[in-house]
Amino acid sequence: MEKERLVPDTSVFTNPDIYMQFGKSPSEAFTNFLLMVAELEGEVAVYIPTSVFEELKRMLTDLKLPPKARSVLKVKSPKKYELYIPAFLMYEFIEELRNRINKGLRVAEEAVKASAYKKPEEVLKFLRKRYREVLREGIVDSKEDLELILLSLELDAIVLSADKGILNMADKLGLRFLEPRDIKDTLEGFKLW
Repeated sequence: MEKERLVPDTSVFTNPDIYMQFGKSPSEAFTNFLLMVAELEGEVAVYIPTSVFEELKRMLTDLKLPPKARSVLKVKSPKKYELYIPAFLMYEFIEELRNRINKGLRVAEEAVKASAYKKPEEVLKFLRKRYREVLREGIVDSKEDLELILLSLELDAIVLSADKGILNMADKLGLRFLEPRDIKDTLEGFKLW
């Protein structure tokens, strides 16, 4: 039987709602996740794109992986020049991006209007929060996100993420993914096979 491949995103180990399944801190969660996979004795392999691994190392400054955890982690970039994404997805992405830019413009207009009667700090706080919501939430918005999707596509792997944008694109491409709250239970289920 072929190993099941998993491609986790940094959000699995940095989002407290998710990483608490595996440990009290992001570094502990990442280490425990890999140790749990190591116990599966060849049933599961963990792949992480180089850019995601670098991002993870920047976020988890106290990361010290034991040899057993390192043995199951495979850092690999996707074959960017060999993979193809359906054109419909690009059309959809561009249309979504245009809609988000227009929403961002409306948020900026609201902020300008509010500046007449609110303190500048309040207006900036509102602008940053709302602008981030309308432009970035629920969309693939970084090269790390895209590389995670591409590597999952290349390997026919299961996507592990708490990022709605990644999960939305995974679903559109027909990739398998786990709901964030189900990751640990699913790993435990592999032990029963």
